[in-house]
Amino acid sequence: MREGHNHGDFLVASIFINPAQFAPGEDLESYPIDFERDVDLCQKEGVDLIFAPDVNEIYDDSYQTYVELEKLPNHLCGISRPIFFTGVATVCTKLFNIVKPHVAVFGQKDYQQLVIIRQMVRDLNFEIDIIGGPTIRESDGLAMSSRNSYLTSEQRMQALSIFKSLNKGQALLERGIRDTQKIIGQATELIQSHPETEIDYITICDPETLEDIKTINKPVLMALAVKIGKARLIDNMILKP
Repeated sequence: MREGHNHGDFLVASIFINPAQFAPGEDLESYPIDFERDVDLCQKEGVDLIFAPDVNEIYDDSYQTYVELEKLPNHLCGISRPIFFTGVATVCTKLFNIVKPHVAVFGQKDYQQLVIIRQMVRDLNFEIDIIGGPTIRESDGLAMSSRNSYLTSEQRMQALSIFKSLNKGQALLERGIRDTQKIIGQATELIQSHPETEIDYITICDPETLEDIKTINKPVLMALAVKIGKARLIDNMILKP
């Protein structure tokens, strides 16, 4: 929201839990929602309009149209959450058509989502500038997420291994290690040293295509998803040689 103020005179915030991006068995029913807190935060940040539609306004009983991308969803989170980005692309298309923004801001913590939305906007000729907002972190480095509320105090300490593994990746690169499998291996060891962690993926890839990279000779994206208790947490960092 603060970044949005830098790009326009009228700021709209959307608040919408999108059922189309949750697969059966995921946490749609238990997803942390505090609408009053969200409204309060929006007001404190000077938001001019909150767009918070009812689910039935977005997907009525006769709804049957979805937006799919062919390549970018076939990496990272899209492998274990195959319907997720169809839901993201569809709801963003609808939100863009309803609100008609000139600029939209997406956080870089959901890096794959940011790349997908940029591609979709180009492909469908939306006249919208997509801005990537930097990942916002707690004071100890944990990326902010609604799902952090699922963590016990002990699990939250274990979750710090996610950010530490990204920093380790950059440190190894600065020491001259360019083999991505060696960097991923050490990150895996660090995270798995904590008893309640379960790695979904750790990937080092091209920041634009999301294709895996074997040897680092340019800036790359290191991205990971880790389950801790009932929380599935994601994070990423651009590693620079």
